[in-house]
Amino acid sequence: MIIQARTDSRRLPKKVLSTIKGKPLLWHVIDRTKHFGCDDIVVATTKRKIDDEIVSISKASGVKFFRGKKDDVLDRYYQAAIKFNAGIIVRITADCPLIDPKIGQMVLKKFQKGSYDYVATDDETYPKGIDVECFSFNSIKKSWLHAKLKSDREHVTSFIWRNTRKFKTGKLYYKSNFTKPVRLVVDHKNDLELVRKIYANLYKKNKIFFLDDVIRLVKAKPELLEMNTGHDPDDGYLYSLKND
Repeated sequence: MIIQARTDSRRLPKKVLSTIKGKPLLWHVIDRTKHFGCDDIVVATTKRKIDDEIVSISKASGVKFFRGKKDDVLDRYYQAAIKFNAGIIVRITADCPLIDPKIGQMVLKKFQKGSYDYVATDDETYPKGIDVECFSFNSIKKSWLHAKLKSDREHVTSFIWRNTRKFKTGKLYYKSNFTKPVRLVVDHKNDLELVRKIYANLYKKNKIFFLDDVIRLVKAKPELLEMNTGHDPDDGYLYSLKND
């Protein structure tokens, strides 16, 4: 598993260092991914001094780290995969402190059973912030060799899911009757405030809560979903397309 992380986010700088229940947001992401059942967890950050604290959190959390390029995140993943001899890569981003281990396991299982090149959570049925992607080393190598657009280099897997004739791709769909959009990624200050509220209600030390628990909570307290409305879930990707 590779978790990408850096401190200088465009929309909410140092968000991965923000505290939730007394621990950095990145610590919680790492803690939850430890329940995925993957052999290795690697935090992939940059070589810049500004990201030294990410390395410190990784070390303190007992996971591996890799330092690579800032904007060519595809290269960062590819080089990290080579260094740690990864045949299958599960991709997580460090702005998802509500990532669900059960969903991660289902994505990995679907990938392995279906002989896919790439499997991901469906972004139309799963809330933003629960995203899990799984792909083979050969797929990322092919992307690394052929992806030329800056957006493809920054977003790691866009070359794969835009080229379904070159790759066998699959999706995991969320079966829920909950229709109101739920935004669980941390890109803005009010996203962070919502996540802190969710943790205040559900977090217990040494115990993981899941997406179904979050959905039950926001159904019982619908006012929570008013905290971070109005954000475009594709803002980051659309912004990067401007540089192509």
